[in-house]
Amino acid sequence: MSSHVPHSIGIVGLGNIGRYHAEQLRSLTAQLDVELAGGMDISPRARERFGETFGVPTHDDPGSLYETVDSVIITTPNRYHEEYAVGALDADLDVLVEKPIAHTIDSAERIREAAHQSEGICMIGFHNRFASPVQVLKEYARSGRFGEIHHIEAKYIRRRGVPGRGTWFTQEASAGGGALVDIGAHAIDLSLYLLDFPRVTEVSGVTRSVFGDRPDYTHLEMWGERGDGPFDVDDSANAFIRCADESTVSLDVAWAANRTPSNEFVIQGTDAGARLDLSDGGLTVYESSSAGEPHFSDAEIRTRDENPHRQEQRRFIEAIRGSEPLSVNTVEQGFLVQRVMDATYRSSERNAAVTIDTEPMPTAD
Repeated sequence: MSSHVPHSIGIVGLGNIGRYHAEQLRSLTAQLDVELAGGMDISPRARERFGETFGVPTHDDPGSLYETVDSVIITTPNRYHEEYAVGALDADLDVLVEKPIAHTIDSAERIREAAHQSEGICMIGFHNRFASPVQVLKEYARSGRFGEIHHIEAKYIRRRGVPGRGTWFTQEASAGGGALVDIGAHAIDLSLYLLDFPRVTEVSGVTRSVFGDRPDYTHLEMWGERGDGPFDVDDSANAFIRCADESTVSLDVAWAANRTPSNEFVIQGTDAGARLDLSDGGLTVYESSSAGEPHFSDAEIRTRDENPHRQEQRRFIEAIRGSEPLSVNTVEQGFLVQRVMDATYRSSERNAAVTIDTEPMPTAD
């Protein structure tokens, strides 16, 4: 009689994003021979809700969860990433930790060190890389369709989208930053991913809190309930990132702005360019040719509508079972994003560009 046991995964942090990860994981159980085996949270209400929804044991202590699972997905507020990720890595578990790695550069460094010493893998949850149009765009870049990509315009702007004002999202002590850390991290990561993670040499940036905790902040909807804590983080950021290979990134992110929302990436290459709109999955490739007669051509790319979080989990599970080292969403790539965010804040404080010299890394998968 078979005693086969599927690979077991636990969720640390049972709030909205934790439950969302659990839903996606449950849809993969039969395909990938995995199981959602438990959850952990310090909140009794969160544990009760999670247990009732998913029918799995819940824990108030990470150690008791770690004893019962093979891997964990960490979805806590940023300041707790280090505590739970290091504990899991020290137990040689495989870890998928939501972006960013941590709330400070020092905390991110400690997770990085723990990952290097662990037998488990550590993957960083930048799920936008796994969106179908992004995968097409990445393959076009890898195959040389764009020639040399020399500049990317990265925008992630909401007209009104401050998440949970007064909750951990808007408190520096728990989040480590505001719009730059929350949505800017995604924009920085995706830009560097498309550029194959070149060495970053200089960052010039400005962070602002324009709307902050203004009592006249007018919005139509808000992600999460309003809390009673402070608002002491940025709600917008602009930055210019220079790389050693002379490629550049211009970054424009905002939780709130008096303008049209945008989640757009414009890629400029020597042979072709592209515009990616993550809000609707639109991807257009711009090319020119003298074949026959000089002309421009704009190709609209249509893709399947795959859930990027689910695809991210699939790659995590495949990496756990694979014989090759993890090559996508690595801790080194995530740490580079953290360094760029840290340099942006320091540049804003100094009102001057900040020089950094990051380590070269293997071509991004």
